[in-house]
Amino acid sequence: MRLGRINLSVDYEKAGVKPEAEPHPYLSAYLQDDDWTGKPETQPLRDAVIVVPGGGYSFVSRREGDPIAMQFAASGCQTFVLRYSVKPAVFPMALLELALSVKAVREHAAEWHIAPDRIFLAGFSAGGHLCASLSTMWSKGFLADSLNTTDEAIQPNGCILGYPVISTEVSPKQGTFRNLLSGLPEEYFELNSLEKQVDANVPPTFLWTTMTDEIVDPENTIVYLEALKKAGVDVEAHLFRKGPHGLSLATEETTVEESKVVPSASVWVMLAKNWMRDLKAEES
Repeated sequence: MRLGRINLSVDYEKAGVKPEAEPHPYLSAYLQDDDWTGKPETQPLRDAVIVVPGGGYSFVSRREGDPIAMQFAASGCQTFVLRYSVKPAVFPMALLELALSVKAVREHAAEWHIAPDRIFLAGFSAGGHLCASLSTMWSKGFLADSLNTTDEAIQPNGCILGYPVISTEVSPKQGTFRNLLSGLPEEYFELNSLEKQVDANVPPTFLWTTMTDEIVDPENTIVYLEALKKAGVDVEAHLFRKGPHGLSLATEETTVEESKVVPSASVWVMLAKNWMRDLKAEES
């Protein structure tokens, strides 16, 4: 496996944002070699998964980054972890960084042995909001214009969301939105209530949360599920009976808190991998 760091350079001012501090977003890349047989050209192209940790747009959680990427790498994916801009960074800085990440992975698909139409996002909590933002906004034009590219270049092909922040109506006092939208006009709160932005261009989506999440109301997942279903988007959802917020893998590997070791919810990884395989089988 090759490890690497991909620095992301974004012209934020073209999107109408002047950063208060100099951002340094980057992707950590975990790339598997494809020359085990001596004939790499015969190996099937790999899926890519860009993991986007949470942290309320105030920090980037380590627990929801590399450990999750390693789980998808174990099933043969090329994986990446996005370290994106957080407070005092405001919308759409992190969103531009994620869009540029998809563009970079797609542009290097041949070099990294990736299927360019199999680029998945996997986001958690605020990272779930960020991934759902790109899922709902990639086709709107303003992101591509800001990055001097096309809508198709930044299009995700699938999205995995764990206990995501979604709705400014369900969670109007959520610190996530205060951090992301600090100082911005009221209409930005409407724009970032993502159940209102869903259309048929949203890629297939896998959702999971727990019904006892005490920080991000599971209703966020439910209203997004309903919006996806109404728009005809291919969606799978799992609402686990119990578990606190921020489970990550829900195993001892990603927590020192006994309450966040929840075997019944830890199966989300297997379920998500099966969902990805099902999508691929249906495409072939």
